[in-house]
Amino acid sequence: MSAGSIRGTSYNTGMPQPPIGPQHLDRRLGPLDAAAIVVSNVIGVGIFITPQIIAQAVPHPVGFLAVWLGGGLLAFVGAMAYAELGTLRPRSGGEYVYLREGYGQLAAFLTGWTSFVAGFAGAMAAGALGAADYLGRFLPAASDATPLVTIPIPGVPLVVSPRAIVALTALFGLAFVHVCGLGPGRIVQNTLALLKVGALVLFVAAGLSTGLGDFGHVVAAAPASASSNLPLALIVVMFSYSGWNAAAYVAEEIRDPGRNVPRALAIGTAAVVLVYLGLNLLYVYAVPMPEIGAATSEIAMVAADRLLGPGAARLLGGLAVVVLLGSLSAMTTAGPRVYFAMARDGAFFQAAARIHPRFHTPWIAIMAQAVWSAVLVLTNTKDQLAEYTGFAVLLFSAFAVSTVFVLRRRNPGEPRPFKAWGYPVAPAIFVTAALAVTAASVTGRPGPSLWGALIIAAGVPAYAWFRRSAPRRPPAVIPD
Repeated sequence: MSAGSIRGTSYNTGMPQPPIGPQHLDRRLGPLDAAAIVVSNVIGVGIFITPQIIAQAVPHPVGFLAVWLGGGLLAFVGAMAYAELGTLRPRSGGEYVYLREGYGQLAAFLTGWTSFVAGFAGAMAAGALGAADYLGRFLPAASDATPLVTIPIPGVPLVVSPRAIVALTALFGLAFVHVCGLGPGRIVQNTLALLKVGALVLFVAAGLSTGLGDFGHVVAAAPASASSNLPLALIVVMFSYSGWNAAAYVAEEIRDPGRNVPRALAIGTAAVVLVYLGLNLLYVYAVPMPEIGAATSEIAMVAADRLLGPGAARLLGGLAVVVLLGSLSAMTTAGPRVYFAMARDGAFFQAAARIHPRFHTPWIAIMAQAVWSAVLVLTNTKDQLAEYTGFAVLLFSAFAVSTVFVLRRRNPGEPRPFKAWGYPVAPAIFVTAALAVTAASVTGRPGPSLWGALIIAAGVPAYAWFRRSAPRRPPAVIPD
């Protein structure tokens, strides 16, 4: 058996280890709690905007909906592969753990490094600023980007504005909630997820029931001059579904992981697919496909205005704030579990492995992510990082799913509480599709992708530094 065992024995990666102390988190999350993290992590305001890009790439309405369904099926296949890995290694960290098991500590470190530097922090900075912008539709001061204070750091000055203050309040407010324990964090997360899904389902049901749209839009022919760009559509759709693996990051905190990790991933991913299909059907019902592709504002707002009136469109702007806060909350939960797992292996700053003595949360990892996200807000560099490293999200998930094959070959007799559905065909399809979309993304934007590759490569010397600097200790014992 490789680095750890499935039933709570020693857990040694061969890396130098941080000092002895509490090394595992409490199992207090149920399947719905973890599913709420998936739902909130995936569903962001992108679903109000990205359909316009996909409508331009696939102008036929049936093809448009089929792309969303295909992307959802791929996400579900990936989630079921993660379910096998999450029950086999029910630890904090998600693909960090799986890549460590399958391909070694350096590969694992690079996914964790990218998550910290850009993946989670960049998305959180963008989400916090987006929440300020949507709030500004009701309170204009919230989106005011006028500089109040500028700290002149060469190359990356820190600019404090009312908009930045609102974003920082969201980041640190949610960080404080999640530091204070799984109880408060779970209440906030579940409430935001329920509000988000409930409001979107109500929007779909109310919009489809008005009779003001036309289901004939669904079968209308595309204009004769229209051309399709399926690779672009798949890139956008698969990125829109990214986050389906969020429950895997908290596997160490899910009760009875052999049963509940698969349930959480299945329920969360299926809920997202249904919501996305419902919303896109509503968009096509309300607006002809050529107009969706040509829309100059969020298609969700256009559909709400046509079907339910301008008041509904305004309310949808308020819902966007809730959607973004839910996403921020989910990332505040998921991301720090990666850095906590890295630090526990001696592959990150030792302090990130500390567990709060009262609240039993990885509190320093949570605050570290909030601080770095705040830096990205104040320097306004989050868009560049997201653009540079976006391809890495699919790349690392493809390698993580491929570890299903590696671990089955390496440890064929190891107990597996859950086995990936459709093995080996379904996981192979996911890996192939994810790698193909990654290659298309890199080919389409070689300049930003090169910068992203350099950011990832910078993790190699960082890994060497952590490996040299971390003290050694006996392997931790992590109970299931």
